[in-house]
Amino acid sequence: MFYYLFSWLDNVYDFPGAGVFQYISFRAAMAVITSLVISLLFGKRLISLLNKKQVGETIRDLGLEGQIEKQGTPTMGGLIILGAILIPTLFFAKLDNIYIILMLFTTVWMGLIGFLDDYIKVFKKNKQGLAGKFKILGQVVLGLVVGSTMYFSDSVVIREKIPAEKTSGITVKGEMTRAGISSERFSEESKKSTKTTIPFMKHNEADYANLLKFLGEGYEKWAFLIFIPFVIFIIAAVSNGANLTDGMDGLATGTSAIIGATLGILAWVSGNIIFADYLNIMYIPNTGELTIFISAFVGAAIGFLWYNTYPAQVFMGDTGSLSIGAIIAVFALLIRKELLIPILCGIFLMESISVIMQVSWFKYTRKKYGEGRRIFKMSPLHHHFQIKGYAEPKIVQRFYIVGIMLAVLTIITLKLR
Repeated sequence: MFYYLFSWLDNVYDFPGAGVFQYISFRAAMAVITSLVISLLFGKRLISLLNKKQVGETIRDLGLEGQIEKQGTPTMGGLIILGAILIPTLFFAKLDNIYIILMLFTTVWMGLIGFLDDYIKVFKKNKQGLAGKFKILGQVVLGLVVGSTMYFSDSVVIREKIPAEKTSGITVKGEMTRAGISSERFSEESKKSTKTTIPFMKHNEADYANLLKFLGEGYEKWAFLIFIPFVIFIIAAVSNGANLTDGMDGLATGTSAIIGATLGILAWVSGNIIFADYLNIMYIPNTGELTIFISAFVGAAIGFLWYNTYPAQVFMGDTGSLSIGAIIAVFALLIRKELLIPILCGIFLMESISVIMQVSWFKYTRKKYGEGRRIFKMSPLHHHFQIKGYAEPKIVQRFYIVGIMLAVLTIITLKLR
């Protein structure tokens, strides 16, 4: 909203300083500051309100050190994160941008799903919360909306690089080339595409439509049969992965902040034609605006971490964990970097894999040997280390270190091919 207000003041009244709102970097910085202020101030009041309403976490006794002390800690703190994301985005982003609209929808939709789950647990005294099938249904609906919009909307486009004509050291459309060398430049026309980015590959673009080449001529028109289900899978996987990671004070929050900062860098370069040209990556017009949203996301996560770090004064609940996972997934999809998720979200991935391995092996051995056996002392993975005797803060800090390493690895894939 401020973008439109100050643009109007600049154009009509030549208001001093109003033109600064045209810059993504300024609006992103303001989004970070605003989200931090909101989460810190609003967070304190919400925690007091949750304590007053006795909206406390019900802890299952798993025999973990320090577990009983967490009984009664306020939950549903994800409302702090959601508010600190939505308000700065509404203030500083271009609200007619299709990518911003999709991110706002993602935040609100999954926030409602998570809130409903927490509400059932806390106020209906049902420890199971919202049935798993309804959570999956919510993720499927989100995937259908995002996937269909990306595939069918004329506002979601990319620019591809095309080879320029060979020259003899002359300038071709403003680009100087060496004699006899073919340069590449971005097409002047945007186009719809189901292409994505493959990490560590020199020619790092792949098209989902190519998986249907066996259908023969005209196979491209059926690409949505591959693309949309893949979008649904990515959203469900990352959202549930974040949910599983939210098992220690500050673990999911801090990890998400690291992931968000990395995605912000990727959005910045993908939405800037100069950086995209230099890095030889796909240029996606208008995605630079996503930098404002992800800046608010990072600020919200860091602000919430103020209260969520060990010993936590509040838990985010499914209101927060389901939302932040979906936000990360949709954001990566919009900037065509979803194949980097196994690297960037490696913490979420390992937490999910540990649960799958544990449950699968337990069921297999119980069927074969008559008694279930375990691979880990407990899953998700962070509880395995807790049972081994590591202090909770040490586990969280070391997971942060791993998350930072994975974030650096993700960023260098821009040039490491």
